[in-house]
Amino acid sequence: MSSSVQETARLPGHRTTRILRVALDVPLDHLFDYVVPEGMQVHPGDRVAVPFGSRPRVGVALEHAAASDLVETRLREITRVLEGTPRLPAAWLEFMQFLADYYQRPLGETIVAALPPRLRSLRPLPAKIASAAETEPAGARFLANHELTDAQARAARTICDALGSYRAFLLHGITGSGKTEVYLHLIARTLERGGQALLLVPEISLTPQLEAQVRSAFPDANPCVLHSGLAEVSRTAAWLAFARGEAGILLGTRLAVLAPAPQLRLVIVDEEHDTSFKQQEGLRYSARDAAVALAKRARCPVILGTATPSLETWQNCVTGRYQRIDLPERASPGARLPQVRTIDLNVEPVEQGLACSSIEAIGKRLARREQSLVFINRRGYAPVLACDACGWAAGCERCTANLVLHAVDRSLRCHHCGAEQPVPRFCPTCGNVDLHPIGRGTQRVEESIARLFPSARIVRIDRDSARHRAALTQTLEQVQRGEADILVGTQLLAKGHDFPQLTLVCVIGADNALVSTDYRATERLYATLTQVAGRAGRREEPGEVRVQTRYPRHALFAALARHDFSGFAASQLAERRAGGFPPFLFEVALRAEAKKLETALEFLRHAKSAVAIPEPVCAYDPVPLVVTRRAGLERAQLLMQSGSRPALHRYVRRLRETLQVTAGKRVRWHLDVDPIEFG
Repeated sequence: MSSSVQETARLPGHRTTRILRVALDVPLDHLFDYVVPEGMQVHPGDRVAVPFGSRPRVGVALEHAAASDLVETRLREITRVLEGTPRLPAAWLEFMQFLADYYQRPLGETIVAALPPRLRSLRPLPAKIASAAETEPAGARFLANHELTDAQARAARTICDALGSYRAFLLHGITGSGKTEVYLHLIARTLERGGQALLLVPEISLTPQLEAQVRSAFPDANPCVLHSGLAEVSRTAAWLAFARGEAGILLGTRLAVLAPAPQLRLVIVDEEHDTSFKQQEGLRYSARDAAVALAKRARCPVILGTATPSLETWQNCVTGRYQRIDLPERASPGARLPQVRTIDLNVEPVEQGLACSSIEAIGKRLARREQSLVFINRRGYAPVLACDACGWAAGCERCTANLVLHAVDRSLRCHHCGAEQPVPRFCPTCGNVDLHPIGRGTQRVEESIARLFPSARIVRIDRDSARHRAALTQTLEQVQRGEADILVGTQLLAKGHDFPQLTLVCVIGADNALVSTDYRATERLYATLTQVAGRAGRREEPGEVRVQTRYPRHALFAALARHDFSGFAASQLAERRAGGFPPFLFEVALRAEAKKLETALEFLRHAKSAVAIPEPVCAYDPVPLVVTRRAGLERAQLLMQSGSRPALHRYVRRLRETLQVTAGKRVRWHLDVDPIEFG
């Protein structure tokens, strides 16, 4: 991109005209030319208001053009330069260009969509955030919670030596090993050198506890938090504070990687394996991979921290692209990894969904005033409401999925499209009034445990009970104070939380992933079970994890009991290599949605034949997705693979350019580079 806006062009009409190339949030690859009015000063990176169609829109100035393909009479003038925000730096615009190229999205859409919603609007900014705050640079005073262990100190020294240059590290620490303390010490060293630090977490639910730790450790550094759950003004203020260099630390979810950082010197991705780092609409980017690319451009270290690395990250360590640093012991004195055992449901009797020995184990913890966690990764009361008389099951009319029964408000909800309806009084097929819930969700498990332990204080934590951040924070604090005996929860409780009195974890419903058609299902199950197991025994009292399963001899459970991620990863990578799956091949999915399935499949068949497929690339036949109908549209997919990433991307780029010209309006389509979901 040109960094100058002083060039001029001589257009028909015998007058000198300045032409500015502007990025707009539209699904088109090309940029748009506008005339800069006489006397207006515009620079690359400025937000501008421009006319587009029948209404004004926000665009971002990119460069001045020597000429335009449009005749002068069709060129329109820029309305005004939008004030109150820092000029978007050239390095940030180049990063957006990289993301647009890699993830096969229009540049204008990528740039504008990366801005907070308020900065995509023509509304004026509130006065308190429109102008830069008159503050001193972020201080470096660091209030450590405790001294580092020997392993933590070695990890911190190794990474500190790389400050000022790009290197990628995997901080492979077992659950409870104190990865956060290492992060805080590295952030302190970064602030001392006048730099900024970016700390990414996968879930909003992880930010309250970590935010409190960061603010407590760095009272002078003006740390900011950025995620989609914030109010519009708060989100914009955090984004601007980091972009202006006023904030030394930005803690956020995946969207935080898109914020400009003029003095970025450290990037941290906590729980790097988590699928929440992959955006599933619009610019379908991986925040983890984007963070690595961002650190490389900023010439600073990037740390990928987790107890259960993604196989892609692990393979990068095997090949030497990343440096692995281990934290093999828990940080709290006397704390050990929990004992993991499988409960064979083929042999042991079950009551209310819990094995009898698990019920006995929970009772022992209650007697000792210790906490227990019953983990089931399925919210709602039951996944199916059915009629025994005729076999009817409540299904979503807009999706090929069952409606989930929610008992609290007696509703049936689709967890794919959000459709909701009241529970019917009788079967709509045969009139039978005796409808039964099949299976279990968190609400039903909570109800069952209340029957088994009527005097216990039971707390359920899932997306239904924790819709508001304040309520979730309050609940987590309640648990940490010991004001709960039994927790019932989903993966919201599986990572990042520290419950000192929790010594028992019982896992229900773990077998579903073992029969999944998704080649990543086993990897994800191991990560989930390891993370949830890590909540137990984080202090002196030993922890125990009980996994209920009908496949107790599965190799995954043996590796889990040994806490042997290295062995598990080696076996999984061998299977991936033999089967021809990532990380040994690269993938792009072309997905289509239409009112009729045949329309989507026909579009994909046309796409496959539209561009000659080069030899290193394999394009499979189009197939319906597992959830074929969602939100009233039928969905199908064309999967493309290659051992050469450049060859695959060149082919996909030609395919995208062709489809933008030939695709009709009956089909909605998009490309997903490095897909992680196929349902």
